[in-house]
Amino acid sequence: MSQANPYRPTIAPLAEGVTRPLWSVMIPTYNCAEYLRETLASVLAQDPGSDVMQIAVVDNCSTEDDPAAVVAELGKGRVEFYRQPQNVGLINNSHTCFELARGHLIHLLHSDDCVCDGFYQKLEGVFSENPQIGAAFCRSIYIDEHSNWQGFSTLELPESGVLPNNWVERIAELCCISVPSVAVVRREVYEHLGGFDKRCGLSGDWEMWVRIFHNYPMWFEVQPLAMWRRHFLSATRVNAKSKRFIQETFDTVETIFTSYLPKAINGKIHKKAKLNCAFLSLDLAKALLAQDEMSEAIAQIKTALKYSFSFPVMRAVGRIILWDGTRSLLKRLTGTPRHKTKATSEAFSYLKSS
Repeated sequence: MSQANPYRPTIAPLAEGVTRPLWSVMIPTYNCAEYLRETLASVLAQDPGSDVMQIAVVDNCSTEDDPAAVVAELGKGRVEFYRQPQNVGLINNSHTCFELARGHLIHLLHSDDCVCDGFYQKLEGVFSENPQIGAAFCRSIYIDEHSNWQGFSTLELPESGVLPNNWVERIAELCCISVPSVAVVRREVYEHLGGFDKRCGLSGDWEMWVRIFHNYPMWFEVQPLAMWRRHFLSATRVNAKSKRFIQETFDTVETIFTSYLPKAINGKIHKKAKLNCAFLSLDLAKALLAQDEMSEAIAQIKTALKYSFSFPVMRAVGRIILWDGTRSLLKRLTGTPRHKTKATSEAFSYLKSS
């Protein structure tokens, strides 16, 4: 049963007698029907049958498209569909996914991401052969809005295996698990630890991975078996402008991580978090300049300096002002059409991963 915590929703164990498959592939979605089609197809291509895998789409009351139609067309009765009566927010919609999941292993798959052939077969073997682990994640392939490959996530180990205990410093300093799409968690782990911490906002998945790793062994699979779509998200852009996400990121480290991680590493993590928040602010400033949003970009630079006046940060500020700022000004003067640059994609993809 979940540990008592007012900020973490309780995930209740299933009632006795409930028929349980091995897998629950839970797909939260919101105004993402275009990508949902590809996501569902990638799962259904590996479908081992309803007795082994539950597949469900949980719609956060979409207003711009019809995910139910996509589910009906592709699922043909195989895929469960649940629609929230009203928009409940990202965290609460994920919590609904956990509540509806009946499987022993929960894969929370974003509706704009995909799994590669062999994802479920490979990780099924990992959990079967390593009953002590609470979660597992694989290396991911970065794809753009057109599903073109762009690169790979970091190789956390040279070979697949259980991550060492000192990896907690790396995951606590920077989210190394790109998105929930590449992580599989035993349902009993969520029952024990609770759901996403509501204090963390968009950093909720990051805090969850740190909390799980603090309590359970975690497996890293070197084979890239999931695809993470990196694209410009309007909701992310709004949060970036408000500086809310960066503040939530820092608060997650300063308040929550330090409450349960070893005291010996808290000081180091706190210092690193300030530096990371500064560079995240500067990445966002570059992205905003690429969109000719000068005042918002300046606000992000000020935010960066609030976190750190270190030489690397000051050097990065100078480069942004001299290069990106000049380029943005020239675009205004010459009337060059606005467009998304590589900096935009990288900055907001990093925001999505954190």
